[in-house]
Amino acid sequence: MKKDIESAVDIRNLVELFYDKVKQDPLLSPFFTQYIRVNWEKHLPVMTSFWENAVFYNGTYAGNPIQTHRRLNQLFPMTADHFNQWLFLFTSSVNELFEGEKAELIKQKAFSIATIMKMKVTGADPFSTSH
Repeated sequence: MKKDIESAVDIRNLVELFYDKVKQDPLLSPFFTQYIRVNWEKHLPVMTSFWENAVFYNGTYAGNPIQTHRRLNQLFPMTADHFNQWLFLFTSSVNELFEGEKAELIKQKAFSIATIMKMKVTGADPFSTSH
């Protein structure tokens, strides 16, 4: 039986697994490896902080992900497929490592975030499967 998400270390492990998948994904990896050169030493702690705040409400994240993704979208247009793939990889990462109340919560939050970002960043119908 897998354990639930209980700590910042759990969130960090999830974020690292998720981005390992993203780096290998043909649809998403170009955003991180070709379009922009992500500094992983900076990006991973920011994403860990984001998800810690989403799960534990600890106030550690300060940022505007919608604005950041809108700027990126202007340079390299995103489609609903990008957000759907992001959600698939994130959810599968959670399922690989955890089960329980917090695991369900983080998946629900990821679905909400993907839906809102898809709408606000691309203007796409949040429930469509393609652009």
